[in-house]
Amino acid sequence: MIFSEIFGFIAANPAFVAAVTVLVIFVSVLSIFLGGSKPGSNPFYSKYLRKSEPLVTDLKARDKVLKQGFVTKKLTEAYDAIVIGSGIGGLTTASLLSSAGKKVLVLEQHDQAGGCCHTFIDKGFEFDVGIHYIGEMRSETLTKTLITHMTDGQLQWVDLEDCYDIVALGDAAKARKYPIMSGRENFKKALIEHFPNEQKAIEAYVQKLRSMRGATYGAIGTKVLPKWIVKLLIATGLVNMMTTWFTESKISLQDYLDSLTTNDELKAVLAYPFGDYGTIPKETTFAMHAMLINHFLYGVSYPKGGASEIAFHMIPTIERNGGKVLVRAPVSKILTDSEGKATGVRVHRSSGDVDIPAPIIISGVGVINTLHKLLPREVATNSSLYKYVGQGNRLQSGMGCMSLFVGLNGTKDELDLKAQNTWAYCDVDVNKACEEFFKCSAQDAVNSEIPLLFISFPSTKDPTWDERYPGKSTCVVITLARWEWFEEWKDTKINHRGEDYDSVKGAIARRMWEQTCALYPQVADKVEYFDCGSPLSNNYYLGSTRGEIYGLDHNRSRFQPDVYMHLRPETEIPGLYLTGQDIFSCGFAGGMYGGLLCASKVLNRNLMDDLLKYKKQLAK
Repeated sequence: MIFSEIFGFIAANPAFVAAVTVLVIFVSVLSIFLGGSKPGSNPFYSKYLRKSEPLVTDLKARDKVLKQGFVTKKLTEAYDAIVIGSGIGGLTTASLLSSAGKKVLVLEQHDQAGGCCHTFIDKGFEFDVGIHYIGEMRSETLTKTLITHMTDGQLQWVDLEDCYDIVALGDAAKARKYPIMSGRENFKKALIEHFPNEQKAIEAYVQKLRSMRGATYGAIGTKVLPKWIVKLLIATGLVNMMTTWFTESKISLQDYLDSLTTNDELKAVLAYPFGDYGTIPKETTFAMHAMLINHFLYGVSYPKGGASEIAFHMIPTIERNGGKVLVRAPVSKILTDSEGKATGVRVHRSSGDVDIPAPIIISGVGVINTLHKLLPREVATNSSLYKYVGQGNRLQSGMGCMSLFVGLNGTKDELDLKAQNTWAYCDVDVNKACEEFFKCSAQDAVNSEIPLLFISFPSTKDPTWDERYPGKSTCVVITLARWEWFEEWKDTKINHRGEDYDSVKGAIARRMWEQTCALYPQVADKVEYFDCGSPLSNNYYLGSTRGEIYGLDHNRSRFQPDVYMHLRPETEIPGLYLTGQDIFSCGFAGGMYGGLLCASKVLNRNLMDDLLKYKKQLAK
């Protein structure tokens, strides 16, 4: 009763609402700048930006940066902070802290740094594992400014085709294909050309995307403002006046599309890149989808020299102030004292575990790993996130995936391949097709048509490829897959999981390739290399929990304000912070902004404001 009266009063008194909002913001600013320790240094400056240098192709030189193995003699006497995991979130936080004068140690369990930004070379072919295309790099956006700073201006970007994605619907051999274009107007124009009777719906969709761009920044406020203020905003409904993000997050992507049009073909095309965050349209929110599409509308690019260039140029910015990025350093435990404060980490070594102290511990390996694997339960429960996290709770692991890596004989010109991706769906009812596939047992899945395929040719996107790998091309094919199909082999060793495992994995991989060749028949007889990774592979190489590559599931529950506000860098465990894609959203940009938010909290200063000022400074 009392809340209904409050909401009625708010609706009848908009001037009061405005006054309270101003007061809340004022109090928030005071609490941020007067309630904490002295703000740290501003990490943004142009001092170290320099002219781009030639691409380093010598593998030994690259390994000296990307594959620095952990040994105790490399450790200095003391570090200001330790970061667990070298994905884009961990590297972002470490780079910004280093630029602010902190000495940071980054520990990576894999044999090379980069997380999903790394590449691997096998039998003369190089493959990316997670970076397939990045938005907002064609112009001087805030996102580009951030990564440019953290790589000293050395990371270069190459634009994909203006038609960067193709949506293929129906039987692959005779699929109906729709181009997805860069730029808001070109995007809209191409859709209207293929759906002339749906012009009104398409224009409404594009206009809605534009309005959601600003709403995203409002949502960030719930991760920056003190929790007591956010709770007040939620309880009074003022949070929905601060941003429309949470109103749109109540709506599933599918419900929004159903309200927009009755054309099922258009709905499938508008929903097409949901595989980029791994949650089907009926389960995810329109707000999450709008954020992704807006990211791509600025144009799509790829790192010149391949995805490993990202970590290769970020690591020196961490080392500049005495920090290190060390691999083959699996952290088995976050050390805590008798009062529950994080005091260091324990690195597991066959020769004997190594404890490393530090006053600040930053976890970039995901909320579930941090709270359920690295901390004692009695400490983990001190975090407000704990009760929300885990299978069956509101925050759980996202869907697993299968990744197929194919090496081809022939150049992109010989094989008639372009710098673009294809999203292939066997049915316009993408929800039904995916749900039926996910309900299958492992044995049924190997005989089923795969409902979703992301098909990419990384070799076409990098202008240095032909010089580095003449006469060769690569193809990467990805689909969503259930963890349960492979769970029985979770305790087996990689490359020794047995014939039954190889049979299931191999059968799904061959099915993926058959459907790919139906769309690209010219590559069918050009195969020189063929390998596939399962959800178990993701656990091994990326430190996942259930084979996921996008961290927490991007479902509606995650983006409700009472949960979303808790996905922030501070954990209520003194000395422990979180970074990466679980803090903001998945993907390169999402993980990077998660890292920025974490560095802001550690330094106790508004780095978003610093970044905006830095962008203006560079523009001059």
